[in-house]
Formats: sequence, structure tokens, C-alpha cells
Amino acid sequence: MTDPIAIQPSELDQLPDRDPEETAEWQASLDAVAKAAGPHRAAYLMRRTLERAEGNGIALPKLLETDYVNTIPTAAEPGLPGDPAMEARITAWNRWNAAAMVTRGSKYGVGGHIATFASAAWLYETGFNHFFKGKEADGSGDQLYIQGHASPGIYARAFLDGRLDEQQLDNFRRESGGNGLPSYPHPRRLPWLWEFPTVSMGLGPLSAIYQARFNRYLTARGIKDVSQSHVWAFLGDGEMDEPESTAALALASREGLDNLTFVINCNLQRLDGPVRANFKIVQELEAQFRGAGWNVVKSLWGNAWDELFQLDTTGALVRRLREVPDAQVQTYQTRDAAYIRQDFFGKDPALVEMAKLLSDDKILECFHFSRGGHEARKVYAAYKAAVEFKGAPTVILAQTVKGHTLGEGFASKNANHQMKKLSVDEFKTMRDLLELPIRDSDFVDGVVPYGHPGADSPEVRYLQERRAALGGPAPARRVHPVAPLPASAEKAFASFDKGSGTQNVATTMAFVRLIKDLVRDKETGKRWVPIVPDEARTFGMESLFPSLGIYSPKGQTYEPVDRDQLMYYKEATNGQILNEGITEAGSMADFIAASTSYATHGEAMIPFYIFYSMFGWQRTADQMWQLGDQLGRGFLVGATAGRTTLTGEGLQHADGHSPVIAATNPAALSYDPAFAYEVATIVRDGIRRMYGEAAPGEDPNVFYYLTVYNEPLPQPAKPSGLGVDEGIVKGLYRFNTAESAGLSPVANAPRIQLLGSGTAIHWVLKAQRMLAEEWGVAADVWSATSWTELRRDALEADAGLLRGEERVPYVRQALHGAEGPVLAVSDYMRQVPDQIAQWVEQDWSSLGADGFGLSDTREGARRHFGVDAESVVVAALAQLARRGEVKATAVKEAREKYGL
Repeated sequence: MTDPIAIQPSELDQLPDRDPEETAEWQASLDAVAKAAGPHRAAYLMRRTLERAEGNGIALPKLLETDYVNTIPTAAEPGLPGDPAMEARITAWNRWNAAAMVTRGSKYGVGGHIATFASAAWLYETGFNHFFKGKEADGSGDQLYIQGHASPGIYARAFLDGRLDEQQLDNFRRESGGNGLPSYPHPRRLPWLWEFPTVSMGLGPLSAIYQARFNRYLTARGIKDVSQSHVWAFLGDGEMDEPESTAALALASREGLDNLTFVINCNLQRLDGPVRANFKIVQELEAQFRGAGWNVVKSLWGNAWDELFQLDTTGALVRRLREVPDAQVQTYQTRDAAYIRQDFFGKDPALVEMAKLLSDDKILECFHFSRGGHEARKVYAAYKAAVEFKGAPTVILAQTVKGHTLGEGFASKNANHQMKKLSVDEFKTMRDLLELPIRDSDFVDGVVPYGHPGADSPEVRYLQERRAALGGPAPARRVHPVAPLPASAEKAFASFDKGSGTQNVATTMAFVRLIKDLVRDKETGKRWVPIVPDEARTFGMESLFPSLGIYSPKGQTYEPVDRDQLMYYKEATNGQILNEGITEAGSMADFIAASTSYATHGEAMIPFYIFYSMFGWQRTADQMWQLGDQLGRGFLVGATAGRTTLTGEGLQHADGHSPVIAATNPAALSYDPAFAYEVATIVRDGIRRMYGEAAPGEDPNVFYYLTVYNEPLPQPAKPSGLGVDEGIVKGLYRFNTAESAGLSPVANAPRIQLLGSGTAIHWVLKAQRMLAEEWGVAADVWSATSWTELRRDALEADAGLLRGEERVPYVRQALHGAEGPVLAVSDYMRQVPDQIAQWVEQDWSSLGADGFGLSDTREGARRHFGVDAESVVVAALAQLARRGEVKATAVKEAREKYGL
């Protein structure tokens, strides 16, 4: 006898029951079904009742998990348009050439992946033939985030299309010769094909969400109508373990991004083995996405399963499919029919009877081959449902077999991600399975041939006709011929040249004031995209709220609590600010979408992302590499910078190393400006280089990293004279001499060159005065705006020497003939200024804030790290004493005098 279903207490119990008798009747009915037909039938009826309630608009908690079957029944599938037989031949050629390319390259030991595309081929081909819009379509076409390990299949299709040749395929993963193909989607390496880098894993899904959101932003602000563009992200089920993969699911549903579709290739395998060996990854992902508010479409089983489901009159098959763990499903893929009869069907008497009606061939067809992700009609139905669904993003969970069609040696084997080649015999078996017209004699000296039906073949014509109807080739990246942006009004920059007089202004505030002027520019103001991770008030940016508005697709449906104040919190559908909440990863994804809009949409946008400097490169450096790979342009601003300026916050807020990490990224131009006029000069030159007329030899596909400080101090006027602007941009210029500073050193006084960056320049200037007035030492002060750019210039000069070119590094030119030793000081670890030491002809020494940060006053922290003005004086005297230019006793005397 079956026990009645227990009624669990819930929040509904807190509500008064207006009709207890009716409630009891419903409960009794449920008990009766459970007793007569079993708990599974009762659960089935409950699920269907909840679905009906949801369809009628009755507010109930959503179902997070459905049966392990296709969301779209076979009877409800739309017909597959086009020529399915032709598409099957095209897919067969692409499968072959993808495997051939990786196998041929294996002799060079460069690696490659075969099994991923083999599982996902129909997921891509159906999209290319029927859904993915090219650059000539309405708006900007679709944006495709291709799963990185599937790149061989994309190259194979481009080869069939005539966009790649055999030599390029043979140079897969061998790029140094100039005609090769990068391993994964790398726009910087193959910028006419790839739009979006998707390896490292996890960054693709995160970026896809923010790209879809940025598309809405562009349309809402009237920059460009891209409402017809759709974002497709192709992901692996194992990739979904990366926290970035699911970090922004709630954002996508909250903002109703129905212009976004995730396609997750659920081949149940990751790199080492099953994704969820003892569980079911599809069910887990379904619950996760449904819980986040997404529309979920499951495409799990192919047409061969239809007969089995029709025989399942008791629900035993559905129950068994739901309970079998993924690792066992993988095992079925490699076992014979007898094993499957015993292990799968033998667990339930109803299934034993069902299996008697099935031939061995039928069982093997179902368990070895027939998956929803391997059949064009199933995939087409899922894609059509996705693009037609309104109000929420869609995720398609498509079940496949990793290594499908590659033979028994590959399919579902744990090691297949590391398997880089097929044998000749395996290729011949694959050829027969795919029915390709490749002869045994085509395998010359054991080398697998590429296959191509001919440039004028029916297959190629069909492929090209389908792409023409959808707006051109895909994937494709195109930098539209857009005129350079007009220069912003010069007065916005020139106003900083005169300094601030006696007013204390931090360089963070100087940058914000500059932006306030630039966003008002009639020509380019609308193209600025301010991005803030919920720290606008920290950086003094709240005054931008009412003037620019914070972007929200719903506008402002409430009256803000500070509406009666001048700088009230204002959201708007056409808001310009992207205030992301506390998510540096989301803010970086925003920045990447905006910074590459010049290529994705043919609309140059100027993003600046301002953040606590400690929480930028340290936390999201992987995305900054992604930004460089995607050829993004814009300004990253590390505010509250330095190890000693952020009083009281302590170790986790004290940035002493972000310029070190930034220096590792070739696309990042890293600056540590000391003064407001330096900030303005760098930003002006950055706009020119990235959005205006780049000079010969300058790469516009760079981004700027500026560190700015929260230490309010008087801002000096820009020094007059030639070369100041050039020095600011190149990384070094002389700010003053002892004489120009009015210190009047005695004749033949010992002299030293003091180099400072960022807020350290103020300690250096104080030390300059102390050295003159207390020790009779003349010091010249240099502002080092970019240690990294100085180093890169020197490295280029050294490389030129090896090519027979004579060029002196700029840092050596600038310091040439400067009298005395050099002492460099920054609010970062000494490794930052030490980048240039080998190219400085003078004796070199440096001071920096090495070690962990700590909570203290600025003065206390600087004394702790030995970078305050007194420490600079002692270090300068020590250098001069080693040269015999001051008495050795002066160093001890200074230490005692300053209490060091």
C-alpha cells in the first residue's frame, strides 16, 4: 500500500484558510491518486497543475526542474526549412576537415581539440544555416561567442566557404610565420574572423550577458538601433563551474534580455572525466537558470527515442532516465546492447517488458547516437523557441556525445579532450560513416587529406546562399570605416594647466572634473560611457547622477529618497552612467562591450571605468587580458590609488602593485600622474590615439590605465617650455630644478636627481627643499608619469639595435647629462620604478612601499614604509655619501634628526 503524500508546512500555513473543506478535498484527491497510481503519477499531476497555474498568471513559485525529456515534444517541432540533406553533407565536410586539421598539426606537437566540435557540430551548423545574422543584416548582425575548444570546426567551415585555404589550416596553432591560425578565438591574432575571445573559460558567458545589455543601452540612448541583433553564447557544461559563467544570470533576467541565448553543449564531460559523475548536470543547470528567471529549453533526445517514449505508458522510462547518473550514461555510450538491457532496463519490471520489444540495433541507436544536440530538427526547434521567446533570456541545454562520429576510440572516453589525432584507419571509418567521397589513395604517405567538394559545388553554393540571406559571413569582425571622432574642446583640458592655486584638489577629483566637462562636449559628449561599481560617491561622482542619469531599462518607477536634493539619485531609460552594483567583473564586462563598440557596432564609444585601484587588476586581470585580446579602447582608472594614501582601510585596500600587473599586459598603457594637468594631458592624448588620428606606428587598439589619488593637495601650474607634453606622454620630464624652485644652492653644491610618480611627487618636493635648506644639497625633481612606458620604449630601442637600428631610449635621452645620482620614489613597491634602472646612466637607487599595507595615518604609513620626505632625504644623503660628495656622518646625523 502506498502511503499518502505528506503535506509539508509552508508559508501558506500562515494565511487564513477561507475554505478548509475545499482544501481537504484537494488534499484527499492527491492522496487518492498517490494510492491508486503511485507517487510518480501524483507528482506528474502536480507539476502539470503548477504549469497551468503559471500559464494563467497565478503567482506561484516556479518549477525549477522538469522531467529529463525534451522541452519541445516531437509533435510540436516546426518543420526544418532549407535542404536537410545538403546541410548534412556540409556538416560532414566540416567534421572531417576539423579532425584532419588537428591531426595534421599533431606532428608539430602544437595540440588541438577534436572532440568538442564533434559533439557540437549541429549546434553550430543549424545556427549558421538558419539563425546567425551577419554584419550586413539589420542593426549590426548577431554577436557569436564561440566555445574556444570548438575553433577547429569554425575554421573548417571558413575553409569550405573559401575564406581560408589549406596552407592556413596546416598552420593551425603555428602563427609565427604570419599565415597561421590561432588556437582559440583571438581577435588580436585573427581580427577579420574572431570578434570575441572566449578562453579563459567563464569569461564568454559573462561577457555575452553584458554585450546583450550594452546592445540595449546603445538602442535606448539613441546611439544606434541594434534591437535586431541577437547574442549567442556557446558554452560547455563543464565551463559552467566557473563562477563567472553564472555570475550575472540574475542581471540578464532582471533586465529581460530576450536578445540573448546561451547554448550549453551538455556532452556530460569536462577535461578529466564526467562533469557530474554521480548527478545530472542538465537538471542542475535547469534549476539554476530557472531559479534565476531564465527560459529553459532542453533538447536531450533524438528521434530514435520517440518509439521508447510512446511505449512508456507507466512513466518508468522517464523515471529511469532521471535517476541514472551522468557517468553511467557515459558508460552506456561505450557498452553493448546486452549490458544496456541488464543495467538500464533491468532495474524496473516495466522496462524489462519494454526492452523485449526493442532490437539490439534500436537500443544501440538510442544510447550511442540519438541525442537532441545531434539532430538538426531538434536544434532548429530549440533555436526557434529561443528567438521567439519574449521577456527573458533563454538557455538551451543540448545533450550530445563528446567525440560523436569520431569512432569508438573517441566517443565518451574520459581522455578524449587530450586526444589530438585519429589514425588512418579511424579516418577511413569516419569517412564511411559520413559518406564522404574520399578515396583510400588520397591518403598519401599516411597523411589524412583535407576534403572539399569544389568552389562551385552545390554544397558551397548552398552554404554561401544561406549566409547571404542571413547578412553575410559569420563569424566575422569588421571595423567599419568610421571617421575619427572630432577632438574635444581644448578648454576642457587647458583649464588644468593653470593649477588650483591654494585650493586642495586630489587627482581623483581632477579626473572627475575633467570628465564632467568632456561629457558636455557637443560633438563627443554622448559617446562617453561612465562605469562605476557602486562607488560613485566615493569618487565624488554623484553630481553626474541628475545630469547624465543612471541607465535602467525600467527608468525610475519610484520617487528617490533624495529627490529634493540637487544631486539626487536619478535612473532613466536613456541614462548614460552604468552603475553596476558591487561587481568588478560585471563592470569590466561592461567596459569590454563599450570599448569594442567601434568594431561590433561601428559606433565608437569612450568608456571609462573608475574603481578602487586595489580591486581592479588584482581582481579582474583576466578580463583585462580579454580586453586587450578583443582590441578594446578606453580608460581604466584606479582611484584611491597607492599603498599609503587610503588612511584607515588597511591591507586589503592598500594598492602597492597594480602597475606591476598592468605592466604585464602589452595593450595597457599604464600611467601614474602626479598632477591634474598631467591627467588632462594623458586623457587628451589617449582620445587622440584611440579615437582620433593615431600617429604613424601607433597602435590605436590599446587602453589606458591611470592611477589617481584621494589626497587633496594644491595643484601646480604646468611648467612652461618645450617638451613637457611629450614628456608627460612618454613617461618622464623635469618638473623643476633646485634653481627654478627658488632654493639657490651654494656653488658646487652636491646634486641629485629625484624622480617621483603619483602622490610621491609631493614627498619628493618636500625632500628637495629639506635637502637644500638643511644639508646644502641641490636636487632636481622629475615627474615620472609612466615607468612602464619608459621601459617599453627602452626595450624597443634595444630590439632595434639587434636589427641594426640606432636609437637611444627616451629615458636615457631625458636624463642624459643630469648631474649626480638618481633616486626614484613611488607609492608602489620598488619593482615599479626599478623597471627602468638598467637604462639610467647615473647611479640608481629607489624607494617604494614594499610589503603588506596597514591601517594608519598617511604620515604613519609613509614612515613605516620609509618613503616619507625625511626618508627620501636620508636615502639621498646615503647615495651622495657613497660617492664621497657628502660626509658619511651626515647620513647618521639625518637619521637621528628625523627619528628614523
